[in-house]
Amino acid sequence: MNLPNLLTLFRVALIPILVGIWFLPLAYAGELAAAIFALAAATDWLDGWLARRLRQESAFGAFLDPVADKLIVASALVLLVDAFDSVLVTLAAIVIIGREIVVSALREWMSEIGYRGSVAVSWLGKVKTVSQMLAIILCLGLPTETHLLHLGLWILVMAAILTLWSMWAYLLAAWPHLQIQKQRPDL
Repeated sequence: MNLPNLLTLFRVALIPILVGIWFLPLAYAGELAAAIFALAAATDWLDGWLARRLRQESAFGAFLDPVADKLIVASALVLLVDAFDSVLVTLAAIVIIGREIVVSALREWMSEIGYRGSVAVSWLGKVKTVSQMLAIILCLGLPTETHLLHLGLWILVMAAILTLWSMWAYLLAAWPHLQIQKQRPDL
């Protein structure tokens, strides 16, 4: 166990705290939830940076980090779906969570056939992640009917669009290898 992996586990431990605080009957519960989510987003960046900087990259960390990210993002999106009762927010959440499942399965499959590198994280995936994190922080933490909340909702929609775009890019990158798999059933 190393520091980057402990930070990733800390991010997973923040999930029940995020959900619990969101449902507390406090006037500032949303702001607290947004701060917890922002802390989780910061640890996502920090654990990767530390793993590279300290040369503490591990197979366990490579597995756990994206799982932790998906869990906390999915949890926050479910909270937003409940809070906003909006078709737009619900569709954005379905697209984002669905894409994460599809791309994770694609990466697993590509790893099985020896081509995981062809679906490695791209710049588009990083932009998608940043937009998701920003949108979720704004939507969790801002009172309703503010201009910044509306901005957060539009960033969430943009994140959903980027999500579809990045999924399409990963599927296109995998396609030639999937064609080889189809031609060679022994793979």
